[in-house]
Amino acid sequence: MRTTIIMLLTFSIISQVSAITLHVGLGYPYNSLEQAATNAVPGDTILVHQGVFQGGVFVADLQGTSAALIYLMAAPGETVIYSGGSNAWQFTDAAYLHIAGFIFQEQTGNGVNFDDGGSYETPSHHITFEECTFRNINATGNNDLLKMSGIDQFEIRNCIFMNGSAGGSGIDMVGCHDGLITQCHFENQGSNSVQAKGGTSNIRITRNFFKNGGARTLNLGGSTGLQFFRPLDAPYEAAALKVYSNIFIGSDAPIAFVGSINCEVVNNTIYLPTKWVLRILQETVDPDRFPPCGNNIFRNNIIYIDNLVSVECNIGPNTAPETFTFSNNFWFHSENSNWPGPILPVEDTDHIVGEDPQFVDVIAEDFSLMEGSAAVGVGYAVVDPMEDYHGDDFLNPRTAGAIEGGMTTATNFPSASSELKTILWPNPTKNEINMELPFPIDGLTISVTSITGLEVLKQTDVKLSDQNRLTIYPDITNQGLYVLKISGILFQESHLVYISD
Repeated sequence: MRTTIIMLLTFSIISQVSAITLHVGLGYPYNSLEQAATNAVPGDTILVHQGVFQGGVFVADLQGTSAALIYLMAAPGETVIYSGGSNAWQFTDAAYLHIAGFIFQEQTGNGVNFDDGGSYETPSHHITFEECTFRNINATGNNDLLKMSGIDQFEIRNCIFMNGSAGGSGIDMVGCHDGLITQCHFENQGSNSVQAKGGTSNIRITRNFFKNGGARTLNLGGSTGLQFFRPLDAPYEAAALKVYSNIFIGSDAPIAFVGSINCEVVNNTIYLPTKWVLRILQETVDPDRFPPCGNNIFRNNIIYIDNLVSVECNIGPNTAPETFTFSNNFWFHSENSNWPGPILPVEDTDHIVGEDPQFVDVIAEDFSLMEGSAAVGVGYAVVDPMEDYHGDDFLNPRTAGAIEGGMTTATNFPSASSELKTILWPNPTKNEINMELPFPIDGLTISVTSITGLEVLKQTDVKLSDQNRLTIYPDITNQGLYVLKISGILFQESHLVYISD
């Protein structure tokens, strides 16, 4: 047994050391992402350098492992755009990929397409998109900026979705499971910003910003051909979707429950929708297989409307609105001081009507609450969401809406989720990294780790200069991408740096 363990450890170390960076671009070893993908193995990084590349990339079976992801990265500090084509990228049967830093634009079909190759029993899985931009699609039909069919265990973080197709979605999920969409910006979408249908379940949509997000900003469910469900016998369009701590501006209907069950819309801020606040619909009708849309929760939300909304809740046939739960929502009509409150299918228990939530600055799209807001401390006691739109903890009792407005007695420090960020230079670099932190912290821990997990530098109890600056010298001989982690009391940041030889 001991010999086996030593052999496994040796193999793991060799795998990390042997991981390489495959450079793509003009003047680099690989002309295209497809060429690099053909040679990439678990642990490798495909690093695409400055340029505008033609869309139409197709990659099949690119798979890392749980211990050694494959990274597809735009080179730090460089602009990498995939423009045109029917799809910018189409990946099928992918696994354990981390994708970061790309811009996708002006496709005539879907911007980026990830799928399971039609093999519903073997989905693509463990896919992460981070700090990517999907924009300006060159289509008007049912075309999506990001289309995902049969994807499990995925994350979409800090991405931008701008100017989608009139008939499409920012993100369209068919039969996707166990995913997270967080801290993304959606603006000027067509049908939807996010659609989850075809047996999609257990998706968290949290801490996102939606502006003019489409006819239905969030289509929680939808209408799917039976042959496209994943799994094929799924008895719902969508289930267990969690919509937490988001901000919605405009849209015909920010929230649409469509053939969905056991979903939660909790602690969101909804500002000036143009037709309805929410819709309850059933588009896939088969009583023997699909239960009516029902058993969903709408709670702790701030809803700010004007005269454009005449019906707060639109209810379609074949639904079960009587099974919904409404509670502790904060309703305000900005143009009717005598407004009696929303007409809903069931009582909104402990709701508040007629009080201005007192947003700090709606012109600047700052939906924080002024001191003394009546929305503070009126929320129902729930476990999730734990964090508000800014990443701060909700208090107990919690505020209604996406942003906690109560005062904590704890000392407040800026967090990595705030706009205050550490400045790094140069990046790329040659074994010298300068840092300027946003505020003074002593006792820092600084580490540099390869993207395969091999720690190459660690310094503890690091002191800053008078200008909150410091310099480290990693002394790294293998060029490539590294993760710089800075941590201290109530502070933690991670940055990608590229170290050249």
